Amino acid sequence: MMGHETAVKQLFRRRGGRALALAGVALMAGATVAQTVPDQAVPETNLDIPANLQIFGKLDPNVRKPTAIVNDSVITGTDVDQRAALTLALNGSDVKLSPEDRDRLKLTMLRQIIDETLQIQEAKANEVTITPAEINQAYERQAARFNRNPAQFTAFLRSSGSSERSFRRLIEGELAWQRYLRKRVEPFVNVGDEEVKSILSRLEAARGTQEFALKEIYLSATPATQQQVFANARQIIAQIQKGQQPFDYFASKFSEASTRAVGGDLGWVRASTLPESLAGAAQEMQVGQVAGPIETPGGYSILYLTDKRQVGLADPRNARLSLKQLTVRFPVGTTQAQATERAASFGKAIQSLQGCGSVEKVASGIHAEVVDNDTVRIRDLPPQLQEIMLKLQVGQSTPPFGSQEQGVRALVLCGRDDPKSGDLPNPDQVQNQLEQARVNLRAQQKLRDLRRDAVVEYR
Repeated sequence: MMGHETAVKQLFRRRGGRALALAGVALMAGATVAQTVPDQAVPETNLDIPANLQIFGKLDPNVRKPTAIVNDSVITGTDVDQRAALTLALNGSDVKLSPEDRDRLKLTMLRQIIDETLQIQEAKANEVTITPAEINQAYERQAARFNRNPAQFTAFLRSSGSSERSFRRLIEGELAWQRYLRKRVEPFVNVGDEEVKSILSRLEAARGTQEFALKEIYLSATPATQQQVFANARQIIAQIQKGQQPFDYFASKFSEASTRAVGGDLGWVRASTLPESLAGAAQEMQVGQVAGPIETPGGYSILYLTDKRQVGLADPRNARLSLKQLTVRFPVGTTQAQATERAASFGKAIQSLQGCGSVEKVASGIHAEVVDNDTVRIRDLPPQLQEIMLKLQVGQSTPPFGSQEQGVRALVLCGRDDPKSGDLPNPDQVQNQLEQARVNLRAQQKLRDLRRDAVVEYR
C-alpha cells in the first residue's frame, strides 16, 4: 500500500533511455552504403549524438549469429531456438507468428539467455550453487502446473521443439539469482524507523484516496517502430484475452520495464503517481479488465487491474456473503438453440423469486440444483460477478450466467456481513514492503553492471 509512489515515478523516468540500451555502431571497412537519417529533434540524452547523422554500413538485427560466448559460456543457436519454442509452447499451441515476429522473438530470447547466463555466473562467483535435486523438485512443480508428470512434460517440450534441458536451464537461472539476492543483497538493505513512520503518516493523510493494484506490460517504441510495436501490443492483448496463460506470464516474457521480473506488478498505486494516459485508463477500468495499447512516454503500455480500494477505508469487496446457487445443466447433445431457450426459461423463473425462502420451490419447478455457501467474499468471485454483487440487495438474484457445456447458474443473496473497518498496514508490513522494493531495485542495478562488464562474442 506504500512506498510505491517513488518507485513508480522512478520507473517511468528510467524509461526515457531504454530505446538506447542495446544501441551500437558498427563501422565496416570498405562499406559502400551510407544511410542518412532525416533532420529531426534529437532526444534529450547524455550522449553526444549529432542532429544530422549518417550510419555507415548496413546492419540487419534479424540476422543472428549461431553462437554467442558470454564470459567463456557458450550459447548456441539451438539454445535460442529451443527457448523460443518453449515460449510459444507455454503460450498455447495455436500461436502463429510471421517470420519477422519469430526473428524478433529469437532476438528477445537471446538477450534473455545472456542475462540468465550472467546471473548464473555471478551466483557461482559468490559460492551460490543450485543442486540437481533442487532443479528436479522445481521441474516437477512446473510439470504439475500444466497437469502433467515430469515424463509427460518432457515429452510435451520435445514435441514443441524445445527440451527438458532448456527448461531446466531456465529454472537454474531463476533459483540462482533469487538465492544470490538473498545472500548478497537482502542483508545490506536497511529501512529506518523514521522512514516507516513517515510512510504511515502519509498513508493516514491519504485515507480515503483511491488506489489501484495494477500490472503492466511496457513496450518501447521509436517513431520508426511505433506502428509495429502497436500491432505487437494488440497481438499480446488478444493472447491475454484468450485466458490460456495469466497476465504475469506475458509480462515476464514481453515487458521491457523493470517490473518484468515480478510479472509486471506495479503494486498499489494512486492515479497521481502515474503518467496521465495510464491514470485515465486506470480510473475507468473495472477489476479484472485489461486495457491497451495505451500510449506512454517512449512506447505503449498494456494494463491489467487486479484490484482497487480506498486507503484506510473498509473495502466492500471484503464483505462475506450468504448465497444460494441455482444450477440447471444441459444434457449431452443439447444444441445452441436449445441451450438458449432453456437459459431464457431459467431467467424468467428466477425473476419470480421472493427472497431466499422461495429458492427451493422455484428450483423444483425448473429441475435446478441448489447449493448453499455462507463463506464467500465478494472479492473471491469472478470480476464480472463482483460488480453485480456490490449492487444486489438481500433476496435478489444475479442474472443467469454459465455456458452450454457447464449449464446455466444464478446466485441469490441471502445475507451480507460488511467489513467493520479498513486498517492501515502495521509498521512491520511497511518495512517488509520497503525492503522488497529496494532489493528489486538493487537487483536491476546489479544486472545492468553485469551487462556492462560482460565480454560477449558472437560467432
